[in-house]
Amino acid sequence: MTLVEAAARADELAQEGSERELAQLRSEWQDELEAAVRSADYRERAAAYRAIGQFRWRAKEELLRRGLEDESPACRGSALISLELLSRDHPGDINAARPLLHNLASADGNQAVRRLAVLCLKNGPPQRDTIVLLQSLGDDDEADRDLRQSAAKVATLLKKRAGPKS
Repeated sequence: MTLVEAAARADELAQEGSERELAQLRSEWQDELEAAVRSADYRERAAAYRAIGQFRWRAKEELLRRGLEDESPACRGSALISLELLSRDHPGDINAARPLLHNLASADGNQAVRRLAVLCLKNGPPQRDTIVLLQSLGDDDEADRDLRQSAAKVATLLKKRAGPKS
């Protein structure tokens, strides 16, 4: 079994609520995941960052942060996918990465990475600076259309969640 296959199995176990089996799989694959994150091959790093989310591996948040700063857009994207998945149940995870997410959403050279960063921000608490950033991205006529639409949609969602004071 490869790391990708183990991660897919871990995702199944997590969805089934099989915590004991998931913990067992995590312990079996911890060393391989750590090695893959340090690989020179961006494809192995990307698979490892994606696996962190599939394994629901909250203890590996520091590795995810490294993934958000990786030179490869594929790795940044995989780390964002995992962060989005983990933050669904733990919105505070977004606060820990908020400055990085703001930077990725507004300035990353890859449009898919920018959109993924915007999607991550929807899971976090509705903070004014995030809402302002997203509204600005939504109004930017020079930005990618999909990015503008995503940013505007998430800004609206966060404003609703914030209530009448925003």
